[in-house]
Amino acid sequence: MTSFSAVVCGFGLLSAVVEAQQPGSLQPEVHPDLWYQECSTAGCDWKEGSVTIDANWRWANKGGKNCYTDENTWDPAFCSDPATCAQTCDIEGADYEGTYGITSNSFKDGVSLRFVTEGSYGNNYGSRLYLLDREDSYKMFLLKNREFSVTIDVSSLTCGLNGALYFVEMDPKGDYDGSGNSAGAKFGTGYCDAQCPHDIKYIKGEANSLKWDSEADPPVGHYGACCAEMDIWEANRRATAYTPHACSKPGLTKCEGKICGDNAADERYDGICDKDGCDYNNFRLGAENFYGYGAGFDVDTSQPVTVVTQFVTSDGTDTGDLSEIKRLYVQGGKVIENSVATISGTAAGNSITDDFCGQMKDAFGDLNDFQLKGGLKEMGEALDRGMVLVLSLWDDSQVNMLWLDSQYPTDVPASTPGVMRGPCPGGELSSPAYLRKTTPNSQVTFSQIKFGTIGSTTVGRRMSSYV
Repeated sequence: MTSFSAVVCGFGLLSAVVEAQQPGSLQPEVHPDLWYQECSTAGCDWKEGSVTIDANWRWANKGGKNCYTDENTWDPAFCSDPATCAQTCDIEGADYEGTYGITSNSFKDGVSLRFVTEGSYGNNYGSRLYLLDREDSYKMFLLKNREFSVTIDVSSLTCGLNGALYFVEMDPKGDYDGSGNSAGAKFGTGYCDAQCPHDIKYIKGEANSLKWDSEADPPVGHYGACCAEMDIWEANRRATAYTPHACSKPGLTKCEGKICGDNAADERYDGICDKDGCDYNNFRLGAENFYGYGAGFDVDTSQPVTVVTQFVTSDGTDTGDLSEIKRLYVQGGKVIENSVATISGTAAGNSITDDFCGQMKDAFGDLNDFQLKGGLKEMGEALDRGMVLVLSLWDDSQVNMLWLDSQYPTDVPASTPGVMRGPCPGGELSSPAYLRKTTPNSQVTFSQIKFGTIGSTTVGRRMSSYV
């Protein structure tokens, strides 16, 4: 699950998502570099890439005056109605390092996201970035019958934090249309995920100001933004999971009512997206000593680790149905196989398949909404349409990240199979207020992104050429 709660405080932020958002002129937009490699049996080639921060973090203004205020409300002078707000307000470029704590490394192949950054206009908490292949378009990944690898450092991320890397089915141009929305992907527009988030401030060309609840944390509007999601990596140094989330509709759906699957309305499983997903969490599946901080774990998060995810098809071709999602780790020059599940009632597997998901859901007493939403076949169809790479760092104002690294739900005995997701104690020590005060220097680093045919990214090849 990737429900984002960390937001920036300060000088009026706005999320632009489409047809009626304009780029501002008060702050230049200079994207941090993030080069990546495309690989085959012949080797790997470098591709020039960069990242852009989500429009939800950017300053929205009209002539230097905030459209969205520090009180988390819409200024009626500019936002008297959803359409007028979208047509009136500009979104600005970003000071990536000074305001958001985002930096590229000297090799241009890695980017670090800082948890708390003290800027000129207030504090920023976390961030969400998208990989661009050109100045105005997201890099679209076709993952089926391919593997994706990335080196990640979560050594400073404590319980309650999540340094996440995942794919969502966004529009490659950020819904840029050349007239109404001339901001587009360059300015990080068009976000959606399988949680159908309601904190997106602009969706499909209109402000999400209807029934806007400024007291909620995070503030939310009437509409949500749904799309398929493939979580490659949700982790801190104590726990990790990878999770596919299928949706029954393609692309971004602007949802309202039952199809959003809102928890508050007790409609979680009535929506178009599988919010639970089929999560492979090593700790939850019985391998308590597989992943953690220190040399006593198979995967030692005190050091960077290369994470490899393979999307296997039923017939070994690009057109076959997605049938398995496999995980490998590479650390210290050694390939580490994923841990094998040992929970009673769950098949002794170490990858995600439809059969494994069904047995895991049965063993944990969970509804198999993943299968109800189409399972791996539906997830594979989303991969065929292309997905955008997301890099993020966040804390969780809803449940303190307990679903990833601690006991969840909290009203069920910890001894119940599937309830313990990690070794973290939970409670106040995982709350955003505590983490922001005590661990402001936490950061996650993503580097050495490689994508290619299965087996091509894991052998440590250097690039064969620059492109």
